[in-house]
Amino acid sequence: MFERIQKSKLMFWSLELLIVAVLIWVCTKIDFLFAPIGTFFSTIFMPVLLAGVLFYMLNPIVMRLEKVKLGKFRFNHTGAVAVVFILLLLLFIGALAWLIPKLIGQVGNLVTNIPNFVDVIKRVLGEWNQRLSHIGWLKTVDYESYANQIQSGLSDYAKTFMSGLTSSVGTVIGMATSITVVAITVPVMLFYMLKDGQKLKPAIKRFLPRKHAEQTMDLLSQMSNTISNYIGGQLIEVLFVMVFTSMGFALVGEKYALLLGIFAGMCNIIPYVGPYIGVLPALIVAIESGLMQVILVAVVTVVVQQIDGNFIFPNVIGRSLSIHPLTIIIILLVAGNIAGLLGMILGVPLYAIVKVIVEFIYHVSHISDKAASTTSES
Repeated sequence: MFERIQKSKLMFWSLELLIVAVLIWVCTKIDFLFAPIGTFFSTIFMPVLLAGVLFYMLNPIVMRLEKVKLGKFRFNHTGAVAVVFILLLLLFIGALAWLIPKLIGQVGNLVTNIPNFVDVIKRVLGEWNQRLSHIGWLKTVDYESYANQIQSGLSDYAKTFMSGLTSSVGTVIGMATSITVVAITVPVMLFYMLKDGQKLKPAIKRFLPRKHAEQTMDLLSQMSNTISNYIGGQLIEVLFVMVFTSMGFALVGEKYALLLGIFAGMCNIIPYVGPYIGVLPALIVAIESGLMQVILVAVVTVVVQQIDGNFIFPNVIGRSLSIHPLTIIIILLVAGNIAGLLGMILGVPLYAIVKVIVEFIYHVSHISDKAASTTSES
């Protein structure tokens, strides 16, 4: 009896996979019909993504505020959402008033000094070439040619970028319009997500069959907890790396300490690979000040990353995902090849969600198989 059930399940899943494959093949032949749908989803993708990330960042704060009692006064859900929005608005105004002008000034100075950095790199490479000229294979390396290629590449990119801005006025206006639409729609989406998010699960449950309602709600809760833990952990990790890297760079006299520290923190969103990408600009800037500055920048980066890797990441992210480092590296390679930087950022959390779904389905099917075997034996 049990073997018959197993064979019927195998036939069912084989037929399902065959039907899915045929549907995918048919869709590739009539893809023009799905162009409007693709345009719709591509339009709402970024606002929904940003609003969703902010929701998972702010919803725990809203839930905490609902539990706060000030004498007889207690926040209701709408009041807690309003307080969080006011705090977010004040934080945004503070960033516009203090942080953004500093960053714009440092970015402008950095772009202006790019030719100086290239000249310094050429000089340093030439000095290293002379000191290491006794090594045979290094004699054949034309360092100056490589530096000139880098300089010409940067110059060509800057010219192309500026000419594109000046010639494609429509593109600039379209980009500004898109940013404005996102800036307006994201707060509205976020407000309703925070205000009515708790009503979503009961609404979904009403449309589900009673037989699978509780199991589906359990799966949705596990997926939501996984996303919340990952986003909250990433926020803590990014803020930690940003703050302490900026402070460390400022202490050792690194130019553009705030900008480079924020860049290093943002790169930390990409697991394992991000820290190496984040330190490269700081090392390039440090070359201008000499070897000692390069060593100091490297020391600051290593100290911050060691604290993050040994204390922050394992406690706030590692426990919630439980994904092997080799698996993460494979995900980064595949997702980066498919969707670039966005794929590298979203690949790990998407894998974590798929992992939760697969584990849940396996657990449910395992329980049903045990129940079927027990019934057949009895």
